[in-house]
Amino acid sequence: MASATENALIVQSDNTVLLEVHSPGADAAREALAPFAELVKSPEHVHTYRLTPLSVWNARATGLSGAAMTAALQRHAKYPVPGNVVAQIDELASRYGRVTLAREGEGDSSVLICSCRDRATAELLARDKGAGPYLTNRIDGTRFRVSAAFRGVLKQALVAAGYPAEDFAGYVAGDALDLRLRESSVSGAPFVVRDYQREAANAFYQAGSEQGGSGVIVLPCGSGKTIVGMAAMAAVGQTTLVLTTSLTSVKQWHRELLDKTMLEADAIAEYTGEGKATAPVTISTYQVLTWRSSREGDFPHLDLFKARAWGLIVYDEVHLLPAPVFRVTAELQARRRLGLTATLVREDGRESDVFALIGPKRYDIPWRDLERRSWIATAVCTEVRVPMSEGDRMEYALADRRVQFRVAAENEAKERQVRAILSRHPDGRVLIIGEYISQLEKLAKELGSPLVTGKTRQVERDRLYDRFRAGEIRHLILSKVGNFAIDLPDADVLIQVSGMFGSRQEEAQRLGRILRPKPDGRTARFFSLVSRDTREEELAHHRQLFLTEQGYTYQIEIANPHGR
Repeated sequence: MASATENALIVQSDNTVLLEVHSPGADAAREALAPFAELVKSPEHVHTYRLTPLSVWNARATGLSGAAMTAALQRHAKYPVPGNVVAQIDELASRYGRVTLAREGEGDSSVLICSCRDRATAELLARDKGAGPYLTNRIDGTRFRVSAAFRGVLKQALVAAGYPAEDFAGYVAGDALDLRLRESSVSGAPFVVRDYQREAANAFYQAGSEQGGSGVIVLPCGSGKTIVGMAAMAAVGQTTLVLTTSLTSVKQWHRELLDKTMLEADAIAEYTGEGKATAPVTISTYQVLTWRSSREGDFPHLDLFKARAWGLIVYDEVHLLPAPVFRVTAELQARRRLGLTATLVREDGRESDVFALIGPKRYDIPWRDLERRSWIATAVCTEVRVPMSEGDRMEYALADRRVQFRVAAENEAKERQVRAILSRHPDGRVLIIGEYISQLEKLAKELGSPLVTGKTRQVERDRLYDRFRAGEIRHLILSKVGNFAIDLPDADVLIQVSGMFGSRQEEAQRLGRILRPKPDGRTARFFSLVSRDTREEELAHHRQLFLTEQGYTYQIEIANPHGR
């Protein structure tokens, strides 16, 4: 056991935790801390974490006790853990489950019973501005009768009040679905549900208990979240609605279901811009569901949630869930709900709504654990700081703050660095990805490489992806449509020329494009081009936070103005 002087954590009385990156115990400390603390910043030598109510409650939902969290801090702390921090963890951990929801009655006449562990909590919540309006029908000193229609909004209000409810109200049954996983895929490729995929599905379903059936699975891109979804569908055995981010992702889910389950083709339908069919398993996109003819109009396709008696709703890339779907989900608390994501980070700050309405985090595994077991590729991340020309520097200096970001992002000197990286990886299968179409169009023209944007017709996208998979083209340029659900397993180099401000989720998703394990075991390489001495450097640090929390480090290269 390491001595205290070798320990990596410094726990502070303001609920922040400092991780000394170069300490011998840094890796072990990071793995112990990450399940219940949120990474705030990660400069070179000391990373700062914060203990938050949501981070503690998500850890409690995975079975981690407050005592175990405190023990982890004490085991890795260089100095004694402040008593107020121990008390704060104990208090937050004890609040998870202090309020419970249970169902009374059947069908449309059923009501919820909201029970508090003690009378003081009941009185506090009855007077709470958010939760109080739903807690007016009192049964006794600690219990309230609540309309089942308010199940979702009450859970949101209880989280906001600091008392997240454990929901034991159960679920209505959807129509039966006989979905069995194959022992070998139709395509002939070996197919075995990996141990962590099975564990994740079991952690969600919990053998059909009232505690299971709602929640979020967090796994890296390339680790088979779709397989987890199908394993959960098989366990539930009821009609399923799958919601995802794009038509490309819809097609991938469809192919995977046909390839790896015993479902017949007519049991699967796509509800998209190409056609509005439903079946026992229906796959749609958030874009279709949130379409409306005018800014003030209704969302006609939200009726898909009522089209069948769904027993399970799968929210793929749940961290991107749009507001209208949140609103509908608040009304769907009697349906089982599974969220799949590589990161629970939401740039709009609505992580608490994911927690309340989809469910708490049920399973998480460090990315580096899967890398060590070769389930995802080893990755090397490099931030390349690119100088700007005198003309671009002057334009940057004269621009207002928001325009400055775009000037830096579209730094013309980045093109030379793209060429330099391509020359260093002549055999690489390279994705070049960015935020601004004009920048990407210029790169496509200069490099003679195909470009895929949101305006590229689906049939053309599929043709280019097929050519990339076949090795007919080695370089592919993508707008932010490439952030999600593109099945290009041979891609091993990604060059990010620009991004969406300081988006941590985008950084993680983009690295995920190249994390599928390679047959020859080659390393994946992620390059982020950042204009030197600009706001891009500052925002790059924020973008890297989630990956840093997973144990990745960024090598820093200072680019030669004339290329390498």
